[in-house]
Amino acid sequence: MWAASCLASCCAGCACNLCQSAVSSISRRSARIAYCFLFAFSLIASWILRDVAPPLLEKIPWINHFHQIPDREWFETEAVLRVSLGNFLFFTILSVVMIGVKSQKDPRDSIHHGGWMMKVTCWFLLVIFSLFFIPNGIISFYETIAKFGSGFFLLVQVVLLLDFVHGWNDKWVGYDEQFWYVALFVVSLVCYLATFVFSGLLFHLFTPSGHDCGLNTFFIVMTLIFVFVFLIVALHPTVSGSILPASVISVYCTYLCYSALASEPRDYECNGLHKHSKAVSTGTLTLGLLTTVLSVVYSAVRAGSSTTLLSPPSSPRAGAGKPLLPLDKPEEHEENEKAKSVSYSYAFFHIIFSLASMYSAMLLTGWSTSVGESGKLIDVGWPSVWVRVMTSWATAGLYIWSLLAPILFPEREF
Repeated sequence: MWAASCLASCCAGCACNLCQSAVSSISRRSARIAYCFLFAFSLIASWILRDVAPPLLEKIPWINHFHQIPDREWFETEAVLRVSLGNFLFFTILSVVMIGVKSQKDPRDSIHHGGWMMKVTCWFLLVIFSLFFIPNGIISFYETIAKFGSGFFLLVQVVLLLDFVHGWNDKWVGYDEQFWYVALFVVSLVCYLATFVFSGLLFHLFTPSGHDCGLNTFFIVMTLIFVFVFLIVALHPTVSGSILPASVISVYCTYLCYSALASEPRDYECNGLHKHSKAVSTGTLTLGLLTTVLSVVYSAVRAGSSTTLLSPPSSPRAGAGKPLLPLDKPEEHEENEKAKSVSYSYAFFHIIFSLASMYSAMLLTGWSTSVGESGKLIDVGWPSVWVRVMTSWATAGLYIWSLLAPILFPEREF
């Protein structure tokens, strides 16, 4: 017994030292990756606890205080929302703490990049507190605001995509060489071919003969109309547009249309994607979760490190490297600024993860309305369908606005 106790103590000590070594090795460059792993772990934990936590929540009197015990789906949704709330509180607190950080000499800079043992411990305590000790009323309120926060996260995702495709086009056109013009044309042609082939596949899968699938037909036709409108507006002589952004946005809108149609309930007669398979395999669930994790993490990191959306004015990436006095040497001043200024807004970086926490909770719960078989899937149900359709339409509207705004308001910079 004494030997076993000593062995257990040694193992615990080694595990603690290993954990401390791992978190202490996180450098400034890898801090964002560490936040990604923490966020991805929280999503996986939410998915697991959705099936594991309900029996525990049923035994807590201030959670299960109903005269008639709710269905299991209610406790599954409650578990996901509670873990999401803990995640949201963690990143929101960090965001508030990081407001106004513009220099690497700010003491809060070390909090953002270091102190990982303390941060992981705080994250764990917040999740446990949210999971077992917060009243149902607060969770219901969080569920309501999470739907709005998720919509805002999707809007940020669309803005980032538009910024990316315009930047991609400007970079290739800026080379002013025939090779890059040919590459631009080839990529655009491939995107349009993919768009029309994909659209034909959507008609085949989601408008089966013998069924009234007018809604699915409407979604697909609207997407194709947007594709032609993108091309016409971008190539109009008065619009300084290009075929590359129009083609990339066309592919993305078609993908969103597919994602919306694939999110329809599996027992829906017009969902031909799953008409031959009513059962949900573990592989399908795992693939759905991994797709969700990768999509959310990429969007959060892309937004959190975007230099066009959130670089502080003093950041070297924001172009604020001019000397304050004529006697200053520009080279020395630039080196000092790069050494002192932060390259992106820490506060906005964390708030994006807060919004992503809300969005992931909505995905895992089917926007908190999933029941029956759809409640066991990642992002399946009619609310998910309409969210993705509206995101597609918002993408189309924002892209067209990005082309027309410089003409409608020539005195402003866009």
